[in-house]
Amino acid sequence: MSLNDFFQFFVPKNKIFYPLFEQAAANLILMAETLHEGVNAPKGERDAYFKKIEDLEAIIDEITHKTHIELSKNFITPFDREDIHALVKSIDDVADYLHGASSRMRLYQVEKITKSIRKLTEINLEACQNIGVAVKELKDMKNLKAIAAACKRINKLESKADNVFDKAVADIFENETDAKNIIKYKEVLSALETASDKCKSVANVLESVVVKHS
Repeated sequence: MSLNDFFQFFVPKNKIFYPLFEQAAANLILMAETLHEGVNAPKGERDAYFKKIEDLEAIIDEITHKTHIELSKNFITPFDREDIHALVKSIDDVADYLHGASSRMRLYQVEKITKSIRKLTEINLEACQNIGVAVKELKDMKNLKAIAAACKRINKLESKADNVFDKAVADIFENETDAKNIIKYKEVLSALETASDKCKSVANVLESVVVKHS
């Protein structure tokens, strides 16, 4: 190993990690957009959207795996290793539950998409867009207020999702008489509501990074 190679080992790998964060966030936004478009599409066209979501989930899994490999290879990281791990894991968790919601709609053959399902996909899309805003600001850490503001919006959206979920489940139990439909809709709604919880987990990690750099 040359002297130059030795010092390169200790250089923070900003050029490696930040593009991975941004790729994960960009694909997450695309996944949320696809799901929202899918639930608003005619029944016969939904499968194409659900298939695209499956592909996007696999891409995010690969980005998460690549980030973990880079963590094991690089001695110095742009910020705390545990925060990098938590950030990519929490983004991957959001993707898992968005994919879970689409999978349940596909497997359970949910034909009627309710207003509550549409509203939750809309909330998740907005939350993912805010994740994208915050992640872009990580690169130079010059606009910590923008990250904090995006996190605040995500937290508000998560509370909004909780309210939509609670009302939707109450409505199902009050008005639905078919036990199979109750299970189907509750499973889909639960996956969407959990996705919003996981968006809040992303915000928590980002807020932790902001506190450590402020």
